[in-house]
Amino acid sequence: MAKALATALIGLWAMAAGGALPADAAGRAENAGRSGTSRFSVAFVDLANQNGRIIPRSQRVVAAPSTTFLQCVPYARSVSGIQLRGDAHTWWDQAAGRYQRGFAPRVGAVMAFKPYGPMVLGHVATVSRILDSRRVLVRHANWSPLGGERGQIEDNVLAMDVSARNDWSEVRVWYQPLGGLGTTHWPIAGFIYNSPAAQVAARKSYIGADHGSALSHYLGDPIGAIIAAYSRR
Repeated sequence: MAKALATALIGLWAMAAGGALPADAAGRAENAGRSGTSRFSVAFVDLANQNGRIIPRSQRVVAAPSTTFLQCVPYARSVSGIQLRGDAHTWWDQAAGRYQRGFAPRVGAVMAFKPYGPMVLGHVATVSRILDSRRVLVRHANWSPLGGERGQIEDNVLAMDVSARNDWSEVRVWYQPLGGLGTTHWPIAGFIYNSPAAQVAARKSYIGADHGSALSHYLGDPIGAIIAAYSRR
């Protein structure tokens, strides 16, 4: 009874404080309940002084119920609004012609990971915040095992560009069991933005019609181009 009362008081205190827990809660995992679908794992990730830089502390990572296993694809689809399906490694090519793509992070964009090592199906994560040119926070599922269980959700955890040219072609990602960034440099295909791909008008090229030449005026009008070429002889 005393333990239950203490737990309830802590919960009320946390609600009154806007859901925040003290800094010494960072890195701990707590479980509510012992069985059934009501069990949730909660970890408090302290991202202070990562690589000598200060970023927000006590980022909360909330796991899905222990009886479910959530893959990265449906979670990325739900939080980004990008309606792609299939294995994560297919998203980059699937997005061509449907969604805008690029190589710079934007809030709401999906970071598309290439298959690498044991991660044969790739991975997708959604950018939730940009900290600077090298660091973003992401939301994703089925990355870190929380409470010893995979298929869990992590929100607002760190991903860092470690590419030589600062082009976001390789990243390190927060890994909860380490309490910091993982050591692997994961290759990135790019970012998929939740905007329709620009419609590019079909263009036909004709022999002798170079860009910037007088004949380029007649692209789409081959008879006119022939007449113009003949008149110049």
